[in-house]
Amino acid sequence: MTLAYELEFIWFSAFVLLIIGYAVLDGFDLGVGMLHLFSTKDQERRLMLNSIGPVWDGNEVWLVTAGGALLAGFPDVYATVFSAFYTPLMGLLAALIFRAVAIEFRSKQPMAWWRWTWDILFSLGSLLIAMILGIVIGNLIRGISLDGHKEFTGTLYDLFSPYALLLGVTSTALFLMHGAIYLMLKTEGEFHEKMRRFVNPTIIFFIMCYAIATVATLIYMTHMTATIKERPIFFLIALINMFAIANIPREIYHGNDGRAFIASCVNIVCLLALFGIGTYPNVVRAINDPENLSLNIWNSASSVKTLEILLLIAIIGIPMVVTYTISIYWIFRGKVKLDATSY
Repeated sequence: MTLAYELEFIWFSAFVLLIIGYAVLDGFDLGVGMLHLFSTKDQERRLMLNSIGPVWDGNEVWLVTAGGALLAGFPDVYATVFSAFYTPLMGLLAALIFRAVAIEFRSKQPMAWWRWTWDILFSLGSLLIAMILGIVIGNLIRGISLDGHKEFTGTLYDLFSPYALLLGVTSTALFLMHGAIYLMLKTEGEFHEKMRRFVNPTIIFFIMCYAIATVATLIYMTHMTATIKERPIFFLIALINMFAIANIPREIYHGNDGRAFIASCVNIVCLLALFGIGTYPNVVRAINDPENLSLNIWNSASSVKTLEILLLIAIIGIPMVVTYTISIYWIFRGKVKLDATSY
């Protein structure tokens, strides 16, 4: 194994880990946002905002870091992805902006119309982000049309295939469930019991979407199972994923909200790990000619020297981000209560 291959594999793994970190951490933010409009009381909505208030902006750093890692490590992939998904990604950025503004602005004025406006933008922004993330992943699994110059040759309509939309709905269901479990973990009293009644429908919705998406992948995206067939050890990840999903309702039934949330996190980690394993070594699959036109970790990576410098930066930077994240969650641990400093 050459040095270049090792660096390319390490950097691809680091990129996948950053995406996993974002999905686990910002996933419950998005779920809380989508659940926001289901509460009719302003006090409950304030509790929901305060449950994510100290951490939501830090969670989004993982997405920014993943984008920077992609640009630095695989510039051709970055260029192709951001040109092919230009419109959806602009929608994603707009949703991120309006969602952030809504969190900060909704409690600045007491008028009902003011708060309702920002509440709607907050929820719609969260829904749009969850859908777009799933649609992008669905297209990366299915593949997009590329030419010999690594440029996207399809249309916007091509990005909204039935499979991509199915993945969009599945990611939405996943984050809804993740957010509902997080709210159970962070709240108490009447609102906690309300979320306990609401969490089961989100679990059922996710399991239905997950089952349909799995069957569709096995039937129509057979390339996703090639690596697992060659290395059966990776099937353990699928088994762990199934046990994690099955454990979620069990832990909720026994009142172990923390364990249920951990199981939900393990589920997300396994799903994205299976995505990385299934697509490897391709980063962007060419649906029109997978063997010759796909962008993989070898034909789209930066130079060896660049990857060496990036690895040094990552060794220093990633532990700092992880330490900051752990510190914030430790400082703001426990149940959420409303006080003078609340949203």
